[in-house]
Amino acid sequence: MTRNAKISIGVVLVAVVGVLVALLVPWGGADPADSSAGGSGTAGIAARPDSHRLSTAPDGPTFVEFLDFECEACGAVYPVIEQLRAEYGDRVNFVIRYFPIASHFNAERAARAVEAAAQQGQLEGMYKRMYETQLEWGEQQVPMDDRFRGYARDLGLVMDEYDRVYNAPETLDRIRADQADGQALGVQGTPTFFLDGQRLQPQSVGDLTSAFDAALAR
Repeated sequence: MTRNAKISIGVVLVAVVGVLVALLVPWGGADPADSSAGGSGTAGIAARPDSHRLSTAPDGPTFVEFLDFECEACGAVYPVIEQLRAEYGDRVNFVIRYFPIASHFNAERAARAVEAAAQQGQLEGMYKRMYETQLEWGEQQVPMDDRFRGYARDLGLVMDEYDRVYNAPETLDRIRADQADGQALGVQGTPTFFLDGQRLQPQSVGDLTSAFDAALAR
């Protein structure tokens, strides 16, 4: 990593920590004392064969984030994850799992929009769009279906197919399957991270890079 990249990550981290402290949401989501999700036996639950991958490294370790697109802490961590993908994306699998929180009015809708985009090969495009525009639609108590549909149009999706998948019961089934896996692993909040099935509770970007480097060295 270059010196400028390290400075950039450090600046982002300061902002992330400020947001997380303000929200009283630790990295890792659930109670730090809860270690029930650790261990290699959880790897097959944390990342299913059909789980969505933002970056693929067939022989590399697998990093999983259970996320909520309306979660402010997830939005704050997003730039850090993108920095890590830029550095490790060719060596580490980056997997996302849906975990919309019930108190976030549009979180499930956002997950449905991302899933509908994923079905047309635009997972990454819609994933990024959700976080980059979160301040425009998050924490709203009115449906944002039309706004998300506009994002789909901007990405060049076939709108009839987008609408079909967005409204399909199977789409909700997939989101809830991700939630069920998260709950089985002890996920209580977002973002929550796993690396090869081992739950991570990083306090800094350095904790994540150290975990990645250790996994890559094995």
